[in-house]
Amino acid sequence: MKTDAVLRDNAEYLRAINEAIEKQDAKSEAIVFYSKDTALLGTVEWVSGFIKDNTTLTGSARYFNRKVTFSNDGSAGLTYCADESKGYTKDRKTKKINVTPATENSYVFYNDRLRKNTKGIWQVTKSFSERGSKACQP
Repeated sequence: MKTDAVLRDNAEYLRAINEAIEKQDAKSEAIVFYSKDTALLGTVEWVSGFIKDNTTLTGSARYFNRKVTFSNDGSAGLTYCADESKGYTKDRKTKKINVTPATENSYVFYNDRLRKNTKGIWQVTKSFSERGSKACQP
């Protein structure tokens, strides 16, 4: 199904971001594979921030309420929430974990646009996020 393919490729995009942060590689092959256009630029910028700060991620994030819609132009829209209340940054040099308390800002709403490329991969082309969104609060 098309919906399953969109969800699968988006999950791989999220894994690619985490891997790029861990490997300190803002222009990793996986990021380029699963994103393009403004989403690629934004992802490179996001990962570069971790590299500049010499930090990585630890803990976990949970994604939920994933909803896919399809447009007449062949693109797909995907909205979902992230619970980052158990996700933290970690200093790569000192190994110190920046444990922060869960707040409304621990929940993020995402609204992504995806388009299938010639290889059949649904690439994220645009991504909008809203930290603290009421739509994602427990």
